[in-house]
Amino acid sequence: MFFFKRKSLDHSLSSATHDPIAFARPAPLHRSEGYLQGQLLVSTPLVTGSCFHQSVIYLFAHTAEGAMGVIINQPLETAHTQSLLDEGDLAAKAISQDIGIYYGGPVDRGRGFVIHTTDYRSEHSLFTTPTLAVSAHASILRDIVAGTGPKQSILCVGYAGWSAGQLEQELEENSWITVPASPDIIFEPDDDLKWSMASRSLGIDMNFYSHSVGHA
Repeated sequence: MFFFKRKSLDHSLSSATHDPIAFARPAPLHRSEGYLQGQLLVSTPLVTGSCFHQSVIYLFAHTAEGAMGVIINQPLETAHTQSLLDEGDLAAKAISQDIGIYYGGPVDRGRGFVIHTTDYRSEHSLFTTPTLAVSAHASILRDIVAGTGPKQSILCVGYAGWSAGQLEQELEENSWITVPASPDIIFEPDDDLKWSMASRSLGIDMNFYSHSVGHA
């Protein structure tokens, strides 16, 4: 079965769920680009006591209506692909293969988003840059299991969302810094390093961060 059990975080995703991840388009926002779309949000030490503490978020939607993104550095323990796929011809491969997944955020925790490299192209991609894409359709998981998926990918369950003007206000309050998204950071195998890697890519050491520091 598919268990949402997160590593050493206070607000766990409840004890378990037996429902497969849904991959339909979330679509609360239009797809026109905002100035933060495709950036990483890196929480500052001012953010404490929530799932966003020391979080790194890939922001794939940003408009006047709000913003959406997924946390990329909070791994879930294990998910078996047979819990995500209904296709019988892939069952044997799925049973023997585990896919590592991430807690993407507190909103709609039964929905999955795959961030992947653009060597894999899909008509179901929600957002694409020259190096990264976000897909939210189960076909990409079938291709990953079959060995025809992207070279690098991560699966995020749930997402983080902001209403109109909310994220901009949090940036003004220095809750976040913004960093250009890099595959090197997103697909870094040591999740504990992503927060410091992202901030240091701008020359910022979070150990010395204060209210007076601005954002990119």
